[in-house]
Amino acid sequence: MKRSMRVPRVGALLGLALSGVLVLSACSGGGATGAADSSAGPGGETAKGGTLQVLANAGFSHLDPARGFDGGVNNFYRLIYRTLTTQGAAPGADGTKIVPDLATDTGKPSEGGKTWTFTLKDGLFFENGAPITSADVKWGVSRAWDPEVGIGSPYAKQIIDAPATYQGPYKSGDLPTIATPDAKTIVFHLKKPYADFGSVVAQNTFVPVPKGQGAGNQLDSKPISSGPYKLAEYKPGASLKLVRNDKWDKKTDEVRTANPDAFQWTFGLDPATIDERMIAGQGTDINAIAGTVQAASVARIQTPQLKQRTMTGLGGCTTYMGLNITKKPLNDVRVRQAINLAVNKQTVRDAVGGSTLADIATSIQPPTVAGRVDYDPYPSPDHKGDIEKARALLTEAGVANGFTLTLDTRTQPKMQAMSVAVQQALEPLKITVKINPIDTSTYYEVIGTPSQQKDMAITGWCPDWPSGATFLPPLFDGRNITTKGNSNLSQLNDKGVNAKIDEIAKLTDVTAANAAYGELDKQIMALAPVVPLLYEKVLMLVGTNIAGAYLHDGFSGGIDLVSVGLADAGK
Repeated sequence: MKRSMRVPRVGALLGLALSGVLVLSACSGGGATGAADSSAGPGGETAKGGTLQVLANAGFSHLDPARGFDGGVNNFYRLIYRTLTTQGAAPGADGTKIVPDLATDTGKPSEGGKTWTFTLKDGLFFENGAPITSADVKWGVSRAWDPEVGIGSPYAKQIIDAPATYQGPYKSGDLPTIATPDAKTIVFHLKKPYADFGSVVAQNTFVPVPKGQGAGNQLDSKPISSGPYKLAEYKPGASLKLVRNDKWDKKTDEVRTANPDAFQWTFGLDPATIDERMIAGQGTDINAIAGTVQAASVARIQTPQLKQRTMTGLGGCTTYMGLNITKKPLNDVRVRQAINLAVNKQTVRDAVGGSTLADIATSIQPPTVAGRVDYDPYPSPDHKGDIEKARALLTEAGVANGFTLTLDTRTQPKMQAMSVAVQQALEPLKITVKINPIDTSTYYEVIGTPSQQKDMAITGWCPDWPSGATFLPPLFDGRNITTKGNSNLSQLNDKGVNAKIDEIAKLTDVTAANAAYGELDKQIMALAPVVPLLYEKVLMLVGTNIAGAYLHDGFSGGIDLVSVGLADAGK
């Protein structure tokens, strides 16, 4: 989801692309549940056929699965792409369970978990009728090393062994550490044992791409489908339509329901306009879904009639403000700690709609991550900020007379409001915050390029699967800082943190590892590379003819697109 952030995110960067509310994330999350039961309302049975409408503020970051890495686009990818494994299709914990997709199982480890073997199912084809082979999977994965293309999920590059000079198949040719002994078998050789590699191969970078294809921007304009739908029309920033891929065989796919005949996205809509249309529910909007409701509309959807169409839950991600420690005076830990103390998180929450739409964040990992510790390293009365303690730290750091910081943010009303809340909170400390708005569709690409990012950035992160391994290492392992697609926005490269990440990675007990990540959260926050802001909630209103809808814990709490459909395909 990567980015919540993507997500993922990063893992992924967090993002609800349905409404354009994107966050830097990994892409899993947790805790979201639908308001409806399995027999009525949004959760009822879906009919076969019809066109499902999606109303969105912002377009997708990338259609190329090696490039996109936020919760919203990761959700979309499952309609047109398949991976060796994938997350389940269900609400709650069942949705984040890793299940086979293109592969017959979730992988067979050998050499103590350093080598993993997968076997492809029979009857797998691309949209053009060509069979999907292990060579196509290898080609798709190898693209992750391309410096221009592979800016999405980082796990393949971090975990799979590869020559230090390898730059993807277009520049460096064959990757010898991925073997394809026959058309159905693919063998991955890892840098070190990785007990959860069966979850890694569910990442978007494991989408098969026909050998020799996908160079440059090819897949951003014309994806090559391996899933139940294929691209029919695409006008970036305006609209996108998917229709059935007749080469997809339901017998090979236990995850995707694929009941609608088509999906139609409309991008570029004002969030307030989306709310008005969803509340009115007229015309084709009865067949529509959208992103989370805007704060100004929350009170209006409390009527019994509209409540029947609402779905709500915790998004499973953390919204935070990254502090770029390579920039002065943020290179001084005391300054970063002062900012953590000074931010008024109540006003930040008010900016997104209050307690209905968010809980206040105190730690990096959200409540839905296993092993997470509930603590507050920078407390203040009612979370409104402690200016005096912050001022004392700035005086100690020698910057009590003030300084200027630039804050990267997205061009969306909610994100602008959050940025203003931060700006106002730091004013009493003589810290001038200049807000730098960046278009949502390119936001993560900009802030993920260290040469372009400014002093601070409001973003978010969601775990890519239910493990602490997908939250802290992607965001804070200094050895993974890259020139593009960088998820370590603070650019923290601390020897102690890096060593602890290595120590936890050696644990074979997942429960013990997650508990250790909970303690690592504390160790990182002592360095104050980020300001945890919110654990945002999802509140969605769907059309009266929508069925099969539930909020998926793995995609920033968004509606799972592989299961949603229409109650009556004739409407």
